[in-house]
Amino acid sequence: MSISERNFNAVAAAQPPRKREAPFSLRLSFDEKAALRDLAGDMPLGGYIKAVLKEAVDQGKMVSLKPDSQAVGRALGQLGKSRLSQNLNQLAKSVNMGALPVTPETESEIKDACRAVQDMRDALMAALSDGGSR
Repeated sequence: MSISERNFNAVAAAQPPRKREAPFSLRLSFDEKAALRDLAGDMPLGGYIKAVLKEAVDQGKMVSLKPDSQAVGRALGQLGKSRLSQNLNQLAKSVNMGALPVTPETESEIKDACRAVQDMRDALMAALSDGGSR
């Protein structure tokens, strides 16, 4: 082995191996993939996608899709204190046993549960729709 080969081997052995990022996978419909191939022209599809993303980042056109964490926190807080899952579970058991009395109290509980679900849905939708504008 020559001196230059030994030096190269010593330098290569001294450097820690570089870790590679895990591959990213994206499912596209046949039409979406065909459209990308048309846009890419002669470029490899992966190279085209990387070039488009790099250009968008360089021009500041990337949009953060992170949801508003305070709004998500409020929705999760509502879910935690609503006892919704327990109430719905009790109602489902009663229905399955055929023992659900239709009283004003039962009707009120069902309406309360529906309102709680709707409030949480609205809060989560608000959090997710705010995320695209940040």
